[in-house]
Amino acid sequence: MSENMLNLSAMQLDAIREIGNVGAGNSATALSQLINKKIDMDVPSVSVVPLADVPDLVGGPDTMVVGIFLRVYGKAPGSVLFLMPKESAFYLVEHLLGDQKADNGELNEMDQSALMEIGNILAGAYLNSLSYYTKLTLLPSIPAMAVDMAGAILNVVIVQLGQMGDHALVIETQFLSEDDGINGHFFLIPDSGSLQTILNAVGVK
Repeated sequence: MSENMLNLSAMQLDAIREIGNVGAGNSATALSQLINKKIDMDVPSVSVVPLADVPDLVGGPDTMVVGIFLRVYGKAPGSVLFLMPKESAFYLVEHLLGDQKADNGELNEMDQSALMEIGNILAGAYLNSLSYYTKLTLLPSIPAMAVDMAGAILNVVIVQLGQMGDHALVIETQFLSEDDGINGHFFLIPDSGSLQTILNAVGVK
């Protein structure tokens, strides 16, 4: 499928977008329950992008973000990445731990642990929904977290994907809280071959 990624049909793109919508909706609900605030999400966008252009999806390679990264194992392996501005990370920590971050602007070990657990819950909710929809077994790895420029964080993903082709299929969803405290981007990036497995599972050739 990787060599035909640029030639996805309208039906295939619609199926992928619907899969992303179901998964992201489940994750938004989980995040809303965690912080007890309404979470809105946009309709997932599906794009096939050159690997070098992936950082532009979150404001450019020099944008400082908190990134939570997980590998997906099972019948359709891939990567999950949740990126958010540092301000959104502080907002989540404050609501979960009552830990004000405005003074020193740094995340301590407890903060980072809480954020990784949030990433774990969001990815788990997304993959559980995807598994239910496709009947495929999908399991998240232990999350890793970094605070860095978007380009540096995304290079971790790009290094893995670079062995599989020059383009990545990205299913992207943006989360927004009702008081604008959270602005996060959730990416599901299937490995080469996984996209065809997912499409086959939902009966789209």
